[in-house]
Amino acid sequence: MEEAVAAFFDVDYTVLSVSSGRQWVRYLRRSGRMTWAMWGMFLWLALRYYLGLLEFPRASARLTAMIAGADEAAFREETRRWFEEWVRPYIAPRAVERIAWHRARGHRVALVSGATEYVVRPLAEVLGIPDYLCTRLEVIDGRLTGRVVEPPCYGPGKVYWVERYAMEKGIALDQSYFYSDSYTDRYLLLRVGHPVAVNPDPRLRRLAHRRGWPVERFY
Repeated sequence: MEEAVAAFFDVDYTVLSVSSGRQWVRYLRRSGRMTWAMWGMFLWLALRYYLGLLEFPRASARLTAMIAGADEAAFREETRRWFEEWVRPYIAPRAVERIAWHRARGHRVALVSGATEYVVRPLAEVLGIPDYLCTRLEVIDGRLTGRVVEPPCYGPGKVYWVERYAMEKGIALDQSYFYSDSYTDRYLLLRVGHPVAVNPDPRLRRLAHRRGWPVERFY
C-alpha cells in the first residue's frame, strides 16, 4: 500500500495572522477578568518566548492551573464564542489558498499546534479540516484538572504527535510538508521532506536560509 502525503500547518502566525494566546489575553482584559498578577505573568512568559527562553511545560502548567476546576462544557462554549469574535476574522487568506492547493493534489491536511483544542478544533471545523493535533487539557468528571496531557504539542512534542499520527494514517513524512513561523518548530521542520518557513521569526529565517528552505508570507 502506497503511503500518503500530508501537509501540516502550524496555527499562530501561520494559518492565523495573530497569536491566539494573545487574543485570549486581550479577551480576558476586555471582560475585566485580568488581574495585575495575571497580566504580569503573561508579560513575563511573552518576554521569555521572544528571547527563546520559554520552558513550555512549566509555562503551560502555570497557565492551565488558572482554570483548574472549571466546568469543561461551559469553558468550551465560552471559547467558541471567543473564537468567532476574536480569532476567526484573522484567518490568513493565503493559508486557506495553500490548504486548497494541497487538497487539490490529494494530500491529507492537518493542523499541528501548541495551542489547545479550544482554538484549534473550531479553526479546523471552519476550514473543513478533519484532522488536528494540539495540546490537550486533562478533563475528569467534566471538569478541567489544570493539567496538560503529556507531552504537550510543542517543540519535540509536535514530532511525537505527528509521528504517531503518520503511523496511524499511513503518512510518508519524508514526502510531507510542514508550514510554520517559529524556530521552536525546527524539530518537525527537520523531520518532514518539505519544510516551509511562513512569516518566519528571525531565528527561523536564518535557519531556513542556511538549509535552503522556501520562505513565504501568508499575510
